[in-house]
Amino acid sequence: MSQIRLVEPVVRICAVITRYRDAMDWAIERISPYWGPVTATSDSVPFEAGGFYDASMGVGLTKTLIAFGDYQDPGGLADWKVQTNLWESDYAALGRHDETRPINLDAGYFSQAKLVLATIKDRDHRIYLRDGIFAEVTLNYVGKRWVHHRWSYPSYRTTEVATFALRLRADLRQHLEATGQIRRVV
Repeated sequence: MSQIRLVEPVVRICAVITRYRDAMDWAIERISPYWGPVTATSDSVPFEAGGFYDASMGVGLTKTLIAFGDYQDPGGLADWKVQTNLWESDYAALGRHDETRPINLDAGYFSQAKLVLATIKDRDHRIYLRDGIFAEVTLNYVGKRWVHHRWSYPSYRTTEVATFALRLRADLRQHLEATGQIRRVV
């Protein structure tokens, strides 16, 4: 009989996609009281999605990954995505910009081995969680580096994201070792 083993805590992140600095600032101010203070921020990278978001978000978008608060149980991913969807709607309702969706907030997490993102869009490589939320492994840590997949958005294939991911992984490993929560292969 299989025995359930320890699930390591993860680094909770939010990928903020927008072309407005005030929208980014608003997102950080909105999320922090619920998820904790910002612990790390990636450099911003251009966000390209083949024109998919142009009509609702405009052009010239950037993506910034932001890590928040303490280490979390990854089982909360669907809840995190439901909440970020509500925050997106809250910001759009303020009417500060002409676009119908001036900000996109993508919840996710880094573990030692992967970056997992939540989405409402079903595809062949995504796993259904609940409440209309799917999970996607966007990056894997293999051979001492982060590796993308055929479906990974170009913004996740960048040096900036890899550098950020290495930093989060190192901090997470240090925390897991210090607290005895690191999962050992038996």
